[in-house]
Amino acid sequence: MVKTKAQSKKQQKRGVDFKKIRRKIGRKLPPAQNATNTEIKSKAIILPEQSVASEKAGLAVSKKGLTLKELLQQTSHHNAKVRKDALLGIRDVLLKFPAELKLHKLAVIEKLRERISDDDKLVREALYQLLKSVIFPGCKEDNKGPINSLMMTYIFNGMTHMAIEVRLMAFKFFDLLIQYFPSSFLLYAEKILQNYEDILQKNKFYLQDKGRLKNALAGLVRCLSLLPRSNQGEGDSLSNKDATRASLHAFDLDLSDKSADFSGVVNKLTDLLPVLVSSFQDFSPLIHSTDHLDAQSFDCILFLLQSIDLVVRFMDHVPGKNQHNFQNLPPAYQKNNLGICDQSISSVTLKKLWDEFPLSPNDCMSEKDGDRYFMLNIVITEIFLHLSYGSKLSPALLERFLEFIESSLSEKICNGREAGKVHHEKHLISLVAFIPKLIMQVSVAWKSRILQAFTTVFEECSPESSMKLACLSAVEEMLLPEQNCIYLDPEDLEIFNHSTWIRELPKLLVLLGDKHPLHAKSVLRLQLRAGQAAKLNYQLAEEYDNMKYIRDFYCTYRSGIVSYGPFMRLPRDIQELSVCCLYYFPFLDKELLQSLASCCICHELEPLILFRIMEVLHSAFKAGHIQIADYISFLITLLSRFQVYPEKIYPTDKHEGKSNRGTFKSVVRAVCSCLLQIGDDVLVLQMLEKIVLDEIFHKRPVDNVYGFIRLLISLDSKPSRLSEQAVNRLIEVLPEYFLGVVNNIPEENDEATKLLIRRTRHYYFLPCFFLFDRSHMLLSRILKVMESFIRGKVSSLPPHQNGALTKDHSSRILSIVSVLLLMHGDIKMQKLLKSCKTEIRNILESMRTLESSEDITMTIEERHKIRSAYDRLTAAVSTLEYD
Repeated sequence: MVKTKAQSKKQQKRGVDFKKIRRKIGRKLPPAQNATNTEIKSKAIILPEQSVASEKAGLAVSKKGLTLKELLQQTSHHNAKVRKDALLGIRDVLLKFPAELKLHKLAVIEKLRERISDDDKLVREALYQLLKSVIFPGCKEDNKGPINSLMMTYIFNGMTHMAIEVRLMAFKFFDLLIQYFPSSFLLYAEKILQNYEDILQKNKFYLQDKGRLKNALAGLVRCLSLLPRSNQGEGDSLSNKDATRASLHAFDLDLSDKSADFSGVVNKLTDLLPVLVSSFQDFSPLIHSTDHLDAQSFDCILFLLQSIDLVVRFMDHVPGKNQHNFQNLPPAYQKNNLGICDQSISSVTLKKLWDEFPLSPNDCMSEKDGDRYFMLNIVITEIFLHLSYGSKLSPALLERFLEFIESSLSEKICNGREAGKVHHEKHLISLVAFIPKLIMQVSVAWKSRILQAFTTVFEECSPESSMKLACLSAVEEMLLPEQNCIYLDPEDLEIFNHSTWIRELPKLLVLLGDKHPLHAKSVLRLQLRAGQAAKLNYQLAEEYDNMKYIRDFYCTYRSGIVSYGPFMRLPRDIQELSVCCLYYFPFLDKELLQSLASCCICHELEPLILFRIMEVLHSAFKAGHIQIADYISFLITLLSRFQVYPEKIYPTDKHEGKSNRGTFKSVVRAVCSCLLQIGDDVLVLQMLEKIVLDEIFHKRPVDNVYGFIRLLISLDSKPSRLSEQAVNRLIEVLPEYFLGVVNNIPEENDEATKLLIRRTRHYYFLPCFFLFDRSHMLLSRILKVMESFIRGKVSSLPPHQNGALTKDHSSRILSIVSVLLLMHGDIKMQKLLKSCKTEIRNILESMRTLESSEDITMTIEERHKIRSAYDRLTAAVSTLEYD
């Protein structure tokens, strides 16, 4: 249908939906009206405690904020650097928080052991340092079983790893383990030795890597050192560079007698020995090359030789494995089971080693190279000496070794170059230990040469050196062998023709002084054993008789001044050892006894040693080694010169160990006991009576006078055997002695201490009471002397002296009263005082006269004291029943 015109106009009037906007090409379109705004505007929001570290507050974390658990997890990270940093972080945490190791040690070790076979060298080295510096030292005192089992599984995996560097590092880890846990080796000995054998058989492929090979060989030496081995003639030639060598002996193996436990080890070592010799031959071109032997090659060779030596010594030690051949030994020695290693080892396996001896480099070697070759030759010689004892030796081979030993002892090297003395001595010590058994095997001519060289070493080495200790031990073994290992015929004159050793011992003691107690003890032990054996061997007895003791060791006198020797400053056990040696000297003269007496009265000497000296000298006197006059002089010197301190006696004071009065009392008892045993009492009293009284007259201190009075009553009897002259001299000294006792033990006002003071005074008076009981005349005359003290003519003195001396006189009167009252307090003395009534009356009368006299200037206080003393004495005397 056709639209009309009106309809088309209606349609044109409708509204437009979109207004068409024309845009120019190239202009940016404006955003649509309904477009969404996508711009984001933000501001920083600061909130406290928003850090992750806040969640680990109080936990043990490393410098990077990681806990021990997180660090252990990172040790398994695929990145080597992360693994290494984790190990370093663990080290920081355990050093900063040691408690973490104690709490989680097994978990830590269980995780760390996985890195033993790590492909990265730096990671393995970081693990090694962590175990060495932190883990193992912290676990040393804990149970070792779990640690061993945890570590050894992964160490064995490392030992069989495809990569050579990992295998060698595994041996280094094992070496570290047995340093701290030595039992690890015995638990897995067979498997470990098998791994060492495998690694050494393939050393040709990595001979260039001598550093790692050296570490493996050092571990082998350490393992073999843990095995029981022969100690006869043992010389320890192991490398002095190995600082941990000494710690190995702390692990004591108590399995030496259980040969069945070592059957598998013996088989493995039998297989290992040829491999060690073959490895040594691999280094032979380097030894004989014109180039200098580098340090790593030298260490490898040395460890190989030391391993061979330890294997030989173990094989010699294990019973049931040895084939003894005593055909070359004297009949006197065939009865001794001395354990000789299997001869097949010596003749076949080690023949390649003997062919290389002596190792001699080119003529232009340095001193350092010469010392290295000397050390290697020493170890080879030790191996030879361990194997050669009792075996049939090739004369040419034996000659080579004997020439080396002689030249070494004489400080010469085969090529004429002299070695550094210190280095030479250090490695020569091990050879010296073999001298006793070596001279038994060789001819008379070689015995003389070896002994001469040994004597040269003994005389020329310094007294404080280790060489001197080794020489002393060898001398003791040659001259005084143990019962189960007799090396020498006791009648062998050849030894004594070369030995000046015994005669040098006293001089050596003085040279050593007190700075080297270990050396001094060795000298004294040898001297003591020589003296004990001298009675059974006339050659040794002659040597001992020619040995002159040196009093400088004990004490010397220079210009009247006492100078004490090393004896006074040495430890007590060494002092006692030196005292025991005195008994075996054939004669002890007066000078030596004087030195010993000076030592005995020195306050620094312990009482135990003092009484030990007295005991030994008494035994020596009874054996006829000391003249009676010298012995008596020694004992009298002890009583007269012993200084007791403090001089004043305060019974209530403890002195805190600063008083030696108790020691002197024991000395007095010991001296009296010794003198009572030297002969008849009557004869001894006659000899000593004048000597003792002379000593008392020298105005000795109270304690010393007490000792001599005690000695007199020990030798005297009832009735007294003292001469009239002796009694007269006692009358002169005893009153002064009584007054000295009273003055040295002053009165105290405290009633509680008066009884103690009275007992102490009575102790000093008691020996005199015995004299009075044996001689009543002595008491009577002494009372008369005391009465004369009271009647002293003080008034006749000049006026300027009257006052002071009167005061002293009154003090003396009071002391006399104290003496009489103390006598009255003794029950036995009361009976004796009854017979002296006249003397006592005279004393009272003199006191009363003095107190009332106006001719003497005296204060009222002094007169009062004298009156009080008079009354107390009168009251005491009145209780006596006079006939």
